[in-house]
Amino acid sequence: MVRHGQTEWSLSGQHTSVTDLPLLPEGEEQARRLRGDLDGRTLAAVWTSPRLRARRTAELAGLAVTATDEDLVELDYGGYEGRTTAEISEELGRAWSLWEDGTVPGRTPGETLADVGVRVDRVLDRARPLLADGDVVLVAHGHVLRVLSARWLGLDPRAGALLALPAGSYGVLGHEHDRPVLTGWGLH
Repeated sequence: MVRHGQTEWSLSGQHTSVTDLPLLPEGEEQARRLRGDLDGRTLAAVWTSPRLRARRTAELAGLAVTATDEDLVELDYGGYEGRTTAEISEELGRAWSLWEDGTVPGRTPGETLADVGVRVDRVLDRARPLLADGDVVLVAHGHVLRVLSARWLGLDPRAGALLALPAGSYGVLGHEHDRPVLTGWGLH
């Protein structure tokens, strides 16, 4: 799994779902650096979110995208789109956590972690049969990839709170003794 490179909002901590921001020059460089790490792998598929920041990351990382997958879009933040955790917490008068408090409707309806869990379970169901032929690379966004990783491990979507994934980094999901495991995380 590859998280897209740095954007203006990922740098400032603003929650970004439906807003389609380009990569910053630093984000483009992060994506190019991934190329060496991904070279030499046998790839069964490369799927990307339809958002520009994910597609461009895949391109700069040298990945030949085989499908664009709507199930890989970032969690819909609803009324929290474009806002930071600090701003939301100040408005609420208490500490806000996506993982505990969720989203509120805004320009878009927002999305629950359970809804995201259903989406990423579909991605995993499509990917598992392909793993016999090689790796499946998923290029997407921070929160959706954290939920996907939790689901890979058989955990509740809220367990994604434990799996911070920096912009421009990647994680590797695999198996050990036929059990799903994380074999690498936050790699650059």
